[in-house]
Amino acid sequence: MTIDLDAAAKERGIRYFLISFTDLFGVQRAKLVPASAIGGMARAGAAFAGFATWLDMTLADPDVFAVPDPESLIQLPWKPEVGWLAADPWMNGKPVEHAPRNVLKRQIAAAAEAGHEMKTGVECEFFLISPDGSEISDAADRQIKPCYDQQALMRRYDTIAEICDAMQGLGWQPYQNDHEDANGQFEMNWQFDTALRTADRHAFFKYMTRSIAERRGLRATFMPKPFLELTGNGCHAHVSLWSDEQNLFEDAAGELGLSALAYQFLGGVMHSADALPALLNPTVNSYKRINSAPTISGASWSPSSVTWSGNNRTHLIRIPEPGRFEIRLADGAANPYLLQAAILAAGLDGIANARDPGKRSDINMYTEGHTLAVGKKLPLNLLDALRALEGSAVLRDRLGGLVPSYLKLKREEWNAYARHLSVWERESTLDC
Repeated sequence: MTIDLDAAAKERGIRYFLISFTDLFGVQRAKLVPASAIGGMARAGAAFAGFATWLDMTLADPDVFAVPDPESLIQLPWKPEVGWLAADPWMNGKPVEHAPRNVLKRQIAAAAEAGHEMKTGVECEFFLISPDGSEISDAADRQIKPCYDQQALMRRYDTIAEICDAMQGLGWQPYQNDHEDANGQFEMNWQFDTALRTADRHAFFKYMTRSIAERRGLRATFMPKPFLELTGNGCHAHVSLWSDEQNLFEDAAGELGLSALAYQFLGGVMHSADALPALLNPTVNSYKRINSAPTISGASWSPSSVTWSGNNRTHLIRIPEPGRFEIRLADGAANPYLLQAAILAAGLDGIANARDPGKRSDINMYTEGHTLAVGKKLPLNLLDALRALEGSAVLRDRLGGLVPSYLKLKREEWNAYARHLSVWERESTLDC
Protein backbone atom coordinates (compact mmCIF):
# COMPACT_ATOMS: atom_id res chain seq x y z
CA MET A 1 0.00 0.00 0.00
CA THR A 2 1.32 3.42 -0.97
CA ILE A 3 2.41 5.61 1.94
CA ASP A 4 0.17 8.63 2.58
CA LEU A 5 2.72 11.41 3.11
CA ASP A 6 0.25 13.70 4.90
CA ALA A 7 -0.52 10.95 7.37
CA ALA A 8 3.14 9.94 7.68
CA ALA A 9 4.08 13.51 8.56
CA LYS A 10 1.56 13.62 11.39
CA GLU A 11 2.40 10.15 12.72
CA ARG A 12 6.18 10.55 12.59
CA GLY A 13 6.55 14.21 13.52
CA ILE A 14 7.92 15.23 10.13
CA ARG A 15 7.92 19.01 9.67
CA TYR A 16 9.68 19.21 6.31
CA PHE A 17 10.33 16.98 3.31
CA LEU A 18 13.39 17.00 1.05
CA ILE A 19 12.06 16.19 -2.41
CA SER A 20 15.26 15.01 -4.07
CA PHE A 21 16.30 13.85 -7.53
CA THR A 22 19.72 12.83 -8.81
CA ASP A 23 20.96 14.45 -12.03
CA LEU A 24 23.22 12.98 -14.71
CA PHE A 25 26.40 13.86 -12.82
CA GLY A 26 25.14 12.24 -9.62
CA VAL A 27 24.40 15.54 -7.87
CA GLN A 28 21.34 15.44 -5.60
CA ARG A 29 18.97 18.36 -6.19
CA ALA A 30 16.23 19.10 -3.67
CA LYS A 31 13.44 21.36 -2.55
CA LEU A 32 12.66 21.68 1.17
CA VAL A 33 8.86 21.44 1.44
CA PRO A 34 6.84 22.08 4.60
CA ALA A 35 4.67 19.16 5.65
CA SER A 36 1.58 21.33 5.21
CA ALA A 37 2.24 21.41 1.44
CA ILE A 38 3.29 17.81 0.85
CA GLY A 39 -0.11 16.65 -0.37
CA GLY A 40 0.00 18.88 -3.44
CA MET A 41 3.67 18.16 -4.05
CA ALA A 42 3.01 14.41 -3.89
CA ARG A 43 0.48 14.75 -6.69
CA ALA A 44 2.12 17.33 -8.97
CA GLY A 45 5.77 17.32 -7.92
CA ALA A 46 8.16 20.09 -6.94
CA ALA A 47 9.15 22.47 -9.75
CA PHE A 48 12.78 22.88 -10.87
CA ALA A 49 14.53 24.68 -13.72
CA GLY A 50 16.20 21.72 -15.39
CA PHE A 51 18.92 23.81 -17.06
CA ALA A 52 20.20 24.82 -13.61
CA THR A 53 21.10 21.16 -12.94
CA TRP A 54 23.08 18.57 -14.89
CA LEU A 55 20.17 17.59 -17.10
CA ASP A 56 20.26 18.07 -20.86
CA MET A 57 17.94 21.09 -20.99
CA THR A 58 17.91 24.75 -21.95
CA LEU A 59 16.53 27.89 -20.36
CA ALA A 60 13.69 27.73 -22.89
CA ASP A 61 12.43 24.40 -21.54
CA PRO A 62 9.45 24.37 -19.19
CA ASP A 63 9.67 23.39 -15.53
CA VAL A 64 10.76 19.93 -14.48
CA PHE A 65 8.47 18.49 -11.81
CA ALA A 66 10.14 16.10 -9.39
CA VAL A 67 7.38 13.71 -8.33
CA PRO A 68 8.29 12.05 -5.02
CA ASP A 69 8.09 8.29 -4.55
CA PRO A 70 6.33 7.81 -1.18
CA GLU A 71 7.85 4.32 -0.80
CA SER A 72 11.33 5.86 -0.69
CA LEU A 73 10.61 7.95 2.44
CA ILE A 74 13.54 8.12 4.86
CA GLN A 75 13.59 10.27 7.99
CA LEU A 76 16.99 11.85 8.49
CA PRO A 77 18.42 9.90 11.45
CA TRP A 78 20.29 13.00 12.67
CA LYS A 79 17.28 15.29 12.08
CA PRO A 80 14.10 13.16 12.17
CA GLU A 81 11.82 16.16 11.67
CA VAL A 82 12.95 16.04 8.00
CA GLY A 83 11.87 13.30 5.59
CA TRP A 84 13.88 12.54 2.43
CA LEU A 85 12.06 11.42 -0.71
CA ALA A 86 13.58 10.17 -3.95
CA ALA A 87 11.75 11.74 -6.86
CA ASP A 88 11.22 11.10 -10.57
CA PRO A 89 11.61 14.13 -12.89
CA TRP A 90 8.69 14.80 -15.24
CA MET A 91 8.28 17.45 -17.93
CA ASN A 92 5.30 18.18 -20.18
CA GLY A 93 3.35 15.39 -18.50
CA LYS A 94 5.94 12.69 -19.26
CA PRO A 95 8.93 11.24 -17.39
CA VAL A 96 12.18 12.93 -18.41
CA GLU A 97 13.73 10.20 -20.54
CA HIS A 98 17.35 10.80 -19.59
CA ALA A 99 16.81 11.37 -15.83
CA PRO A 100 18.77 8.61 -14.04
CA ARG A 101 16.01 7.22 -11.79
CA ASN A 102 13.66 7.08 -14.77
CA VAL A 103 16.32 5.28 -16.81
CA LEU A 104 16.68 2.65 -14.10
CA LYS A 105 12.92 2.17 -13.79
CA ARG A 106 12.69 1.47 -17.54
CA GLN A 107 15.34 -1.24 -17.25
CA ILE A 108 13.53 -2.73 -14.26
CA ALA A 109 10.31 -2.80 -16.30
CA ALA A 110 12.13 -4.50 -19.19
CA ALA A 111 13.42 -7.16 -16.83
CA ALA A 112 9.96 -7.64 -15.33
CA GLU A 113 8.51 -8.35 -18.78
CA ALA A 114 10.79 -11.38 -18.91
CA GLY A 115 9.86 -12.39 -15.35
CA HIS A 116 13.15 -11.21 -13.85
CA GLU A 117 14.06 -8.88 -10.99
CA MET A 118 17.64 -7.82 -10.36
CA LYS A 119 18.82 -7.63 -6.79
CA THR A 120 22.10 -5.98 -5.90
CA GLY A 121 24.31 -4.91 -3.06
CA VAL A 122 26.96 -2.17 -3.26
CA GLU A 123 30.20 -1.77 -1.34
CA CYS A 124 30.62 1.96 -0.76
CA GLU A 125 34.17 3.09 -0.05
CA PHE A 126 35.00 6.58 1.17
CA PHE A 127 37.75 8.59 2.83
CA LEU A 128 37.37 10.68 5.97
CA ILE A 129 39.52 13.71 5.25
CA SER A 130 40.24 17.22 6.48
CA PRO A 131 37.56 19.84 5.74
CA ASP A 132 39.73 21.47 3.06
CA GLY A 133 40.27 18.09 1.37
CA SER A 134 44.06 18.27 1.45
CA GLU A 135 44.81 15.24 3.65
CA ILE A 136 43.28 12.34 5.52
CA SER A 137 41.75 13.35 8.84
CA ASP A 138 43.72 10.93 11.04
CA ALA A 139 47.42 11.81 11.14
CA ALA A 140 48.15 8.60 13.05
CA ASP A 141 46.77 6.41 10.24
CA ARG A 142 50.12 5.70 8.58
CA GLN A 143 50.50 1.93 8.12
CA ILE A 144 51.78 0.72 4.75
CA LYS A 145 49.10 -2.01 4.84
CA PRO A 146 46.28 -0.29 6.74
CA CYS A 147 43.42 -2.54 5.60
CA TYR A 148 41.34 -3.76 8.58
CA ASP A 149 43.56 -1.76 10.96
CA GLN A 150 41.76 -2.02 14.29
CA GLN A 151 43.40 1.03 15.87
CA ALA A 152 42.60 3.31 12.95
CA LEU A 153 39.05 1.95 12.74
CA MET A 154 38.39 2.62 16.41
CA ARG A 155 39.83 6.13 16.26
CA ARG A 156 36.91 6.87 13.94
CA TYR A 157 34.47 4.77 15.97
CA ASP A 158 32.10 7.64 16.78
CA THR A 159 31.59 8.58 13.13
CA ILE A 160 31.35 5.04 11.76
CA ALA A 161 29.07 3.90 14.59
CA GLU A 162 26.72 6.84 14.08
CA ILE A 163 26.35 5.99 10.39
CA CYS A 164 25.88 2.29 11.13
CA ASP A 165 23.36 3.01 13.91
CA ALA A 166 21.44 5.14 11.43
CA MET A 167 21.31 2.29 8.92
CA GLN A 168 20.13 -0.10 11.60
CA GLY A 169 17.39 2.29 12.62
CA LEU A 170 16.32 2.60 8.98
CA GLY A 171 16.04 -1.18 8.62
CA TRP A 172 18.83 -1.56 6.07
CA GLN A 173 20.41 -4.49 7.96
CA PRO A 174 24.04 -3.33 7.95
CA TYR A 175 26.36 -6.21 8.72
CA GLN A 176 29.97 -4.98 8.75
CA ASN A 177 32.18 -1.89 8.70
CA ASP A 178 35.92 -1.80 8.17
CA HIS A 179 38.99 0.29 7.56
CA GLU A 180 39.84 -0.22 3.90
CA ASP A 181 43.12 -0.59 2.01
CA ALA A 182 44.04 3.10 1.99
CA ASN A 183 44.95 5.25 4.97
CA GLY A 184 41.85 7.17 6.01
CA GLN A 185 39.53 4.95 3.95
CA PHE A 186 36.46 3.02 5.14
CA GLU A 187 33.77 0.72 3.78
CA MET A 188 30.30 0.04 5.16
CA ASN A 189 28.02 -2.77 3.99
CA TRP A 190 24.28 -3.31 4.24
CA GLN A 191 21.93 -6.02 2.99
CA PHE A 192 21.29 -6.40 -0.74
CA ASP A 193 17.84 -5.60 -2.13
CA THR A 194 16.01 -4.80 -5.36
CA ALA A 195 17.89 -2.58 -7.79
CA LEU A 196 15.70 0.49 -7.21
CA ARG A 197 15.79 0.22 -3.43
CA THR A 198 19.55 -0.30 -3.47
CA ALA A 199 20.00 2.74 -5.74
CA ASP A 200 17.83 4.93 -3.47
CA ARG A 201 19.73 3.76 -0.41
CA HIS A 202 23.07 4.25 -2.17
CA ALA A 203 22.10 7.85 -3.01
CA PHE A 204 20.95 8.51 0.55
CA PHE A 205 24.01 6.78 2.06
CA LYS A 206 26.33 9.22 0.29
CA TYR A 207 24.30 12.18 1.53
CA MET A 208 24.08 10.76 5.05
CA THR A 209 27.78 9.93 5.28
CA ARG A 210 28.81 13.40 4.16
CA SER A 211 26.34 15.03 6.56
CA ILE A 212 27.38 13.03 9.61
CA ALA A 213 31.06 13.59 8.83
CA GLU A 214 30.45 17.33 8.55
CA ARG A 215 28.68 17.35 11.91
CA ARG A 216 31.86 15.89 13.42
CA GLY A 217 34.22 18.38 11.80
CA LEU A 218 35.32 15.94 9.10
CA ARG A 219 34.71 15.57 5.39
CA ALA A 220 33.72 12.37 3.61
CA THR A 221 34.71 11.93 -0.02
CA PHE A 222 33.76 9.22 -2.50
CA MET A 223 36.16 10.68 -5.10
CA PRO A 224 37.71 7.77 -7.06
CA LYS A 225 41.34 8.75 -6.47
CA PRO A 226 41.77 11.65 -4.03
CA PHE A 227 45.37 10.65 -3.19
CA LEU A 228 47.59 9.23 -5.94
CA GLU A 229 49.72 7.08 -3.65
CA LEU A 230 46.70 5.45 -1.96
CA THR A 231 44.14 2.92 -3.13
CA GLY A 232 41.11 4.59 -4.71
CA ASN A 233 37.43 4.46 -3.82
CA GLY A 234 35.65 1.60 -5.54
CA CYS A 235 31.97 0.78 -5.54
CA HIS A 236 31.73 -2.93 -6.19
CA ALA A 237 28.30 -4.26 -7.12
CA HIS A 238 27.08 -7.77 -6.28
CA VAL A 239 24.45 -8.94 -8.75
CA SER A 240 21.81 -11.66 -8.92
CA LEU A 241 18.55 -12.15 -10.82
CA TRP A 242 15.38 -13.36 -9.12
CA SER A 243 11.85 -14.54 -9.81
CA ASP A 244 9.63 -14.29 -6.75
CA GLU A 245 11.87 -15.75 -4.03
CA GLN A 246 14.02 -17.89 -6.33
CA ASN A 247 17.58 -16.88 -7.16
CA LEU A 248 17.82 -17.56 -10.91
CA PHE A 249 21.61 -17.29 -10.83
CA GLU A 250 22.06 -20.19 -8.45
CA ASP A 251 22.64 -23.70 -9.78
CA ALA A 252 24.52 -26.28 -7.73
CA ALA A 253 25.42 -28.18 -10.90
CA GLY A 254 26.74 -25.13 -12.76
CA GLU A 255 30.32 -23.91 -12.94
CA LEU A 256 31.11 -22.19 -9.62
CA GLY A 257 27.44 -22.58 -8.65
CA LEU A 258 26.04 -20.29 -11.35
CA SER A 259 23.23 -21.10 -13.77
CA ALA A 260 23.30 -20.88 -17.55
CA LEU A 261 21.14 -17.74 -17.24
CA ALA A 262 23.74 -16.18 -14.94
CA TYR A 263 26.49 -16.82 -17.47
CA GLN A 264 24.41 -15.26 -20.24
CA PHE A 265 23.91 -12.16 -18.05
CA LEU A 266 27.63 -12.18 -17.26
CA GLY A 267 28.32 -12.54 -20.99
CA GLY A 268 26.29 -9.40 -21.61
CA VAL A 269 28.32 -7.45 -19.07
CA MET A 270 31.54 -8.72 -20.64
CA HIS A 271 30.29 -7.79 -24.11
CA SER A 272 29.61 -4.17 -23.08
CA ALA A 273 32.44 -3.89 -20.56
CA ASP A 274 34.54 -1.46 -22.59
CA ALA A 275 31.56 0.94 -22.85
CA LEU A 276 30.38 0.64 -19.24
CA PRO A 277 33.19 2.78 -17.75
CA ALA A 278 31.64 5.92 -19.25
CA LEU A 279 28.79 5.39 -16.79
CA LEU A 280 30.47 3.45 -13.97
CA ASN A 281 33.71 5.50 -13.99
CA PRO A 282 32.25 8.88 -14.92
CA THR A 283 34.96 11.42 -14.09
CA VAL A 284 38.39 12.44 -15.34
CA ASN A 285 39.72 11.34 -11.96
CA SER A 286 38.19 7.86 -12.35
CA TYR A 287 40.96 6.83 -14.73
CA LYS A 288 43.60 7.45 -12.12
CA ARG A 289 42.03 4.50 -10.28
CA ILE A 290 41.46 1.93 -13.04
CA ASN A 291 44.57 1.08 -15.06
CA SER A 292 46.64 2.46 -12.16
CA ALA A 293 50.01 1.34 -10.85
CA PRO A 294 50.27 -0.42 -7.48
CA THR A 295 49.86 1.83 -4.47
CA ILE A 296 52.05 1.85 -1.36
CA SER A 297 49.93 -1.02 0.04
CA GLY A 298 51.02 -3.21 -2.87
CA ALA A 299 48.06 -3.26 -5.29
CA SER A 300 45.53 -0.92 -6.88
CA TRP A 301 42.58 -3.29 -6.22
CA SER A 302 41.05 -2.15 -9.51
CA PRO A 303 40.79 -3.82 -12.93
CA SER A 304 42.40 -2.88 -16.23
CA SER A 305 41.25 -5.70 -18.51
CA VAL A 306 37.91 -7.31 -19.35
CA THR A 307 38.26 -10.70 -17.65
CA TRP A 308 36.28 -12.82 -15.19
CA SER A 309 37.26 -15.32 -12.57
CA GLY A 310 36.25 -17.25 -9.49
CA ASN A 311 37.11 -15.88 -6.07
CA ASN A 312 39.98 -13.78 -7.43
CA ARG A 313 40.01 -10.01 -6.86
CA THR A 314 42.41 -9.17 -9.68
CA HIS A 315 39.71 -9.51 -12.36
CA LEU A 316 36.92 -7.21 -13.47
CA ILE A 317 34.28 -9.78 -12.47
CA ARG A 318 34.65 -12.10 -9.50
CA ILE A 319 32.41 -15.01 -8.51
CA PRO A 320 32.86 -15.19 -4.73
CA GLU A 321 30.21 -17.85 -4.10
CA PRO A 322 27.28 -19.58 -5.81
CA GLY A 323 24.32 -17.48 -6.90
CA ARG A 324 25.93 -14.09 -7.53
CA PHE A 325 28.88 -12.30 -9.05
CA GLU A 326 30.72 -9.11 -8.19
CA ILE A 327 31.45 -6.38 -10.74
CA ARG A 328 34.58 -4.59 -9.52
CA LEU A 329 34.61 -1.85 -12.14
CA ALA A 330 32.56 1.02 -10.68
CA ASP A 331 34.06 3.70 -8.46
CA GLY A 332 32.79 6.08 -5.83
CA ALA A 333 31.72 8.69 -8.40
CA ALA A 334 29.26 6.31 -10.08
CA ASN A 335 25.71 7.62 -10.25
CA PRO A 336 23.71 5.24 -7.99
CA TYR A 337 20.92 4.91 -10.56
CA LEU A 338 23.02 4.69 -13.72
CA LEU A 339 25.24 2.09 -12.04
CA GLN A 340 22.25 -0.23 -11.66
CA ALA A 341 20.68 0.69 -15.01
CA ALA A 342 23.85 0.08 -17.02
CA ILE A 343 24.53 -3.31 -15.44
CA LEU A 344 20.95 -4.42 -15.93
CA ALA A 345 20.85 -3.20 -19.54
CA ALA A 346 24.05 -5.07 -20.39
CA GLY A 347 22.86 -8.20 -18.59
CA LEU A 348 19.46 -8.24 -20.28
CA ASP A 349 21.22 -7.97 -23.64
CA GLY A 350 23.33 -10.95 -22.64
CA ILE A 351 20.24 -13.01 -21.89
CA ALA A 352 18.41 -11.89 -25.04
CA ASN A 353 21.38 -12.88 -27.21
CA ALA A 354 22.64 -15.84 -25.14
CA ARG A 355 26.07 -14.22 -24.93
CA ASP A 356 29.01 -16.36 -23.90
CA PRO A 357 31.36 -14.72 -21.36
CA GLY A 358 34.28 -16.73 -22.68
CA LYS A 359 36.70 -18.83 -20.72
CA ARG A 360 37.30 -18.16 -17.04
CA SER A 361 40.77 -17.00 -16.04
CA ASP A 362 42.27 -17.78 -12.66
CA ILE A 363 45.64 -16.09 -12.98
CA ASN A 364 46.80 -13.10 -10.95
CA MET A 365 46.11 -10.29 -13.41
CA TYR A 366 48.46 -7.93 -11.58
CA THR A 367 51.50 -10.17 -12.01
CA GLU A 368 50.57 -12.44 -14.94
CA GLY A 369 48.08 -10.36 -16.90
CA HIS A 370 50.62 -9.72 -19.64
CA THR A 371 50.61 -13.46 -20.44
CA LEU A 372 46.88 -13.50 -21.20
CA ALA A 373 45.57 -12.74 -24.66
CA VAL A 374 42.80 -10.37 -23.61
CA GLY A 375 40.29 -9.32 -26.23
CA LYS A 376 39.31 -6.05 -24.54
CA LYS A 377 41.06 -3.52 -22.38
CA LEU A 378 39.38 -0.82 -20.33
CA PRO A 379 39.62 2.76 -21.62
CA LEU A 380 42.56 4.82 -20.46
CA ASN A 381 40.69 8.08 -19.97
CA LEU A 382 37.22 9.59 -19.91
CA LEU A 383 37.30 10.63 -23.57
CA ASP A 384 38.07 7.07 -24.69
CA ALA A 385 35.28 5.83 -22.43
CA LEU A 386 32.78 8.25 -23.96
CA ARG A 387 33.79 7.11 -27.44
CA ALA A 388 33.26 3.49 -26.44
CA LEU A 389 29.80 4.33 -25.07
CA GLU A 390 28.93 6.15 -28.29
CA GLY A 391 30.01 3.06 -30.25
CA SER A 392 27.96 0.64 -28.16
CA ALA A 393 24.83 -0.30 -30.09
CA VAL A 394 23.65 -2.30 -27.07
CA LEU A 395 23.74 0.54 -24.55
CA ARG A 396 22.50 3.14 -27.04
CA ASP A 397 19.49 0.97 -27.82
CA ARG A 398 18.66 -0.14 -24.30
CA LEU A 399 19.33 3.13 -22.45
CA GLY A 400 17.59 5.23 -25.07
CA GLY A 401 17.67 9.01 -24.69
CA LEU A 402 20.12 8.84 -21.81
CA VAL A 403 23.12 8.18 -24.04
CA PRO A 404 23.07 11.27 -26.33
CA SER A 405 22.27 13.58 -23.41
CA TYR A 406 24.95 12.04 -21.23
CA LEU A 407 27.56 12.15 -23.99
CA LYS A 408 26.78 15.80 -24.71
CA LEU A 409 27.27 16.94 -21.10
CA LYS A 410 30.25 14.70 -20.41
CA ARG A 411 32.06 15.90 -23.53
CA GLU A 412 31.57 19.45 -22.27
CA GLU A 413 33.15 18.32 -18.99
CA TRP A 414 36.09 16.76 -20.84
CA ASN A 415 36.62 19.95 -22.84
CA ALA A 416 36.59 21.98 -19.62
CA TYR A 417 39.28 19.67 -18.24
CA ALA A 418 41.32 19.95 -21.44
CA ARG A 419 41.35 23.74 -21.08
CA HIS A 420 43.00 23.38 -17.67
CA LEU A 421 46.79 23.88 -17.56
CA SER A 422 48.41 21.75 -14.87
CA VAL A 423 51.53 22.44 -12.84
CA TRP A 424 53.06 19.25 -14.26
CA GLU A 425 52.64 20.49 -17.83
CA ARG A 426 54.40 23.74 -17.06
CA GLU A 427 57.23 22.06 -15.18
CA SER A 428 57.70 19.46 -17.93
CA THR A 429 57.31 21.66 -20.97
CA LEU A 430 58.44 25.23 -20.27
CA ASP A 431 61.97 24.40 -21.40
CA CYS A 432 61.11 22.05 -24.24
